Amino acid sequence: MRLTEIYLRKREELEAVERALEEAVLSDRELLEETSLHLLKAGGKRIRPMFVLLSSEFGRGDPERVRAVAVGIELIHMATLVHDDVIDDAQTRRGRETVRSKWDNRIAMYTGDYLLAKALSVVTKLEDPRVHRVLSGVIVRMCVGEIEQIRLFFQIDQSVSDYLRRIRRKTALLIAASCGLGALAAQASEEAYRALYAYGAFVGMAFQIRDDVLDLTGSERELGKPPGSDLRQGNLTYPVLYALQRQDLRGRLTNAVERIRNGLHAAEALEEALAIVRSSGGLEAAESLADRYVAKALDALEGLPDGTTKRDLAEIAKFAGRRSF
Repeated sequence: MRLTEIYLRKREELEAVERALEEAVLSDRELLEETSLHLLKAGGKRIRPMFVLLSSEFGRGDPERVRAVAVGIELIHMATLVHDDVIDDAQTRRGRETVRSKWDNRIAMYTGDYLLAKALSVVTKLEDPRVHRVLSGVIVRMCVGEIEQIRLFFQIDQSVSDYLRRIRRKTALLIAASCGLGALAAQASEEAYRALYAYGAFVGMAFQIRDDVLDLTGSERELGKPPGSDLRQGNLTYPVLYALQRQDLRGRLTNAVERIRNGLHAAEALEEALAIVRSSGGLEAAESLADRYVAKALDALEGLPDGTTKRDLAEIAKFAGRRSF
């Protein structure tokens, strides 16, 4: 599998990032260290650090600077996961208890804040104002995206544009920053920075759209959480919005969503809603949309030098749009 080969090529650098992540969350407060390591040890694909490392190959930077960016961005991502689990009342993530489930919501919120503060501390090693401007701007827009998602919970009249803006802020911009800041940390050219940032934004859109499809089609074993979690929480993703646009399905699906919202036989209502969405053509439409973003990501790479790194980034883009886990 090509993706496995890419991870194998970057194994030593990723292992160094993993060690740096563990070191970054160490604390003289045992509980904070325990909760932070709990999420860290749950693993993950570390796709954002991978983007940082690959993008840095278009420059000639100090490996320590590049690693600082990779660690900082992954800590920000981890912080958002802890906070998301509180908002979603999630019991599991990656097949393990969430921080809020194993401890409580208050501990989880402070753990997320701690991880975010640690991320900013790590990135201060880079004396480059542009890095800090990009990263702080992304964090602000991620928060806006989260607030917008909460505001739109269970809102059946929201538009596809609302959805796309939301996932751009929540997911795509941090992946864009991973690619762009990897280039900046390695002192790559302005052209490379812009191309990689655009590539990351498009890949991030495809990645989240595919994630939303998997939430509706995957099993609990594959997802590490119950399927339909988004819909259960009121987060109406692209396949659901697509189904709501079909007049022959809108009434039944609206009724099911309202029953989920009100807790009236919510489990049965969720199963009914999932069945409607799965039969609506929304999943196929979402996959087609993800494919279009992958195509845009590949176009963004065109101006970069040919070679192994460019091929690796193209392969990851294709994986993002069609991944099964």
